[in-house]
Amino acid sequence: MTAGRQNLVFIGMPGSGKSTVGVLVAKRLGLGFVDTDLLIQEAAGRTLQEIVDEDGYLALRRIEERVLLGLDVEGQVISTGGSAVYSQQAMSHLGRNGTVVFLDIPLDEVQRRIGDYSLRGISRRPDQSLEALFAERLALYNRYADLTIHGQGLNQEQVCQAVIDGLAG
Repeated sequence: MTAGRQNLVFIGMPGSGKSTVGVLVAKRLGLGFVDTDLLIQEAAGRTLQEIVDEDGYLALRRIEERVLLGLDVEGQVISTGGSAVYSQQAMSHLGRNGTVVFLDIPLDEVQRRIGDYSLRGISRRPDQSLEALFAERLALYNRYADLTIHGQGLNQEQVCQAVIDGLAG
């Protein structure tokens, strides 16, 4: 993995560990780290929640798609927002120079980790429950994943090692 300039692209629900595990994997493999949620906030000059509150969830997805399509990096671990998978164009762009890793955790673990999801800047329809969002996204995560890591019952270090082992073969 480190011999090439390929990226690792982390996808998954909020709370799945994309940023936390992403940093650990980047350190272990000697790669850089990019958190696209931070790039979105920087581009918009607002937090994700402010974007959703002021302009709606579709505005967040449009900004996210634009940021992802503009990302031109090599040798990076890229932590995407949970809604990156709604853009087929962005996922194709990321997948061209990267291995897409789905950090899969069950719904009850997502709920436990994120708590009040109304404060997380999550891109979802106003009437959509977390359960419905989870089901909708699960199919998309599975569609784009080159590697799926099941994180239930694992700590961050164990997930990191599972990613590295999964990449090795």
